[in-house]
Amino acid sequence: MNTTLPRWVDIGLIPLINLALALFVAGLVVIFIGEDPIRAVQILIRGALGSDYGIGFTLYYATNFIFTGLAVAIAFHASLFNIGGEGQASIAGIGVALAALTLDQTHWLISLPAAIVMGGLFGAAWAAIPAYLQAKRGSHIVITTIMFNFIASALLVYLLVNVMKVEGSMATETRKFQEGAQIPFVHEMAGWFGLKMARTPMNISFFLALICCVFTYLLIWRSRLGYEIRAFGFSEPAAVYAGINPVKITMIAMLLSGAMAGLMAINTVMGDQQRLVLDAVQGAGFVGIAVALMGRSHPVGVLLAAILFGILYQGGAELAFEMPKISRDMIVVIQALVILFTGALENMVRIPVARAWLKLDRRSA
Repeated sequence: MNTTLPRWVDIGLIPLINLALALFVAGLVVIFIGEDPIRAVQILIRGALGSDYGIGFTLYYATNFIFTGLAVAIAFHASLFNIGGEGQASIAGIGVALAALTLDQTHWLISLPAAIVMGGLFGAAWAAIPAYLQAKRGSHIVITTIMFNFIASALLVYLLVNVMKVEGSMATETRKFQEGAQIPFVHEMAGWFGLKMARTPMNISFFLALICCVFTYLLIWRSRLGYEIRAFGFSEPAAVYAGINPVKITMIAMLLSGAMAGLMAINTVMGDQQRLVLDAVQGAGFVGIAVALMGRSHPVGVLLAAILFGILYQGGAELAFEMPKISRDMIVVIQALVILFTGALENMVRIPVARAWLKLDRRSA
């Protein structure tokens, strides 16, 4: 049914209906605990979008989700389910930190490109092993990428405790990067043009995420490699019959996916924290799965879904503060409902909408 639906229905209308259903159920839960759902929505929207402070935090979170969402989307197009974004971003943080620690006495115009390269390479390298096991040994990519998340976590703990930690310090983190590896925050960039913005962790990596959206579109829909990736994902036997090498496509798709997840470390390690800390990813790798599902693995959809989850993160924090009955765990429940309706229960909306569209199409014909 997907091929008969216009893109605006597939990418726009169906996700909106799913989102409306998720928010409706979340509203019922809010009523059940004795709060006003209309007021809750107003606080959430105002906290996320009602000021430059809220917008800055919303887009900071969204930046993480754009990178991890694009990572999942690229693998999806090759029919590969990469659940290893969490581990790939964690390992990429090591590469970004090494670049920043080495070049933090130069200038961010020098250290940032080096960090981008190192983050992409480290993320791709961590995705390469599960990709090889899938392509050559038949190991399921879901299982191996999940396991590699735990290995990445253990490796990061070892390095921060035994190798990269500041001598004499109890904190499991590297030293703070010097000025040469501190990338500009958006409020600082606004000051270059005489504008005033509230101080937030949103930084130049947001614009890097937008560039990656354009790159992903050009790669998947405007290149020969993208055509091979989509053909392989649509039907592996047909792709092999057409001369497409399955090992090559599996490896390339996963390497690109891992590199995209790895770029998330620019935002958190080099931007917000300005050091490598133990939990810089904070679950963004798993949120990226929901972002890719909701965005239908299209860069525009991923961008919009990432902003939505950024709103839920920032607005949810304000909501938990303003309405104590709605705890942080309750915000996680709302996020889970969005994931549930846009992922597991998607066909509950898609099938009726597809049938209705076919009927309208036949009548118009």
